[in-house]
Amino acid sequence: MDVLSDVVAAMRTGSPFANREDREGVWLTHFEPFAGAGFHVVLRGACLLVPEEGPTVRLGAGDVVLTPHGTRHTLTDDPGHAGAQGATALLCGGYELDRSRPHPLLGTLPETIHRPSGTGRHQDVSAAVSLLGAELRNPRPGTDAALPTLLDLLLLYVLRAWIEDESARGTTGWPTALADPAIGSALHAIHDDPAKPWTVEALGKKANLSRATFSRRFAAAVGEPPLTYVTWWRLTVAAQLLRSSDTALAPIAQHVGYHSPFAFATAFKREHGISPGRYRQRHRDPS
Repeated sequence: MDVLSDVVAAMRTGSPFANREDREGVWLTHFEPFAGAGFHVVLRGACLLVPEEGPTVRLGAGDVVLTPHGTRHTLTDDPGHAGAQGATALLCGGYELDRSRPHPLLGTLPETIHRPSGTGRHQDVSAAVSLLGAELRNPRPGTDAALPTLLDLLLLYVLRAWIEDESARGTTGWPTALADPAIGSALHAIHDDPAKPWTVEALGKKANLSRATFSRRFAAAVGEPPLTYVTWWRLTVAAQLLRSSDTALAPIAQHVGYHSPFAFATAFKREHGISPGRYRQRHRDPS
């Protein structure tokens, strides 16, 4: 997979969830913080999103807003909206994320990401909203399977639009890393083959840069040295496999570049503070 798809897959746990909310007149709904990313889609009407910190966001029909850090916020009616007695239909939900070792991309996201309806070149966001609205208005056989898939697409489309817009504005950090062909090629190589015994020189060759230039550019964009990220990604992939599969430790160790289960377990415990077996048990047993 590409790097963004890998990052989202590594962060996500469980399936997305959502509820349709219909409001009319004067109304106000509080959303408490939770360990994930929240979202709201305005299917009809308009409203205001009031974050705990930062400016109020005015939302209209077709708009999407993502709260990547699951922070507390409020939705309320928009006194300036003149539509059908203020009638508003919303799709409100969230994505569960693994907050134990969040991907560094997550830390660069703002408190809210607002995608107004029909914004510029990001028509894929509007298309996903249109499809979601159609499924909710007219449920048919397969709707229960379609909705989670469309919500997953919505998350990817919103993140992709944000990354592309931030990169176009010259924002540093992960938007630059994913848009930079040199750094992007090195990241793709790491994600494509985490088990390979990567060196800074080998990754620099992937980027067509000298060792020193590559190392400096990678650290500036990603936020950590190349081999530190390699180790982080290997153990992130391992954690994902432990959560989502029954694969034995030895194959997992080999898959992420460790020659023995012992070496893998030592590295995993150093990074996660818990053995792989205990980690798997904790994420399988709700108690």
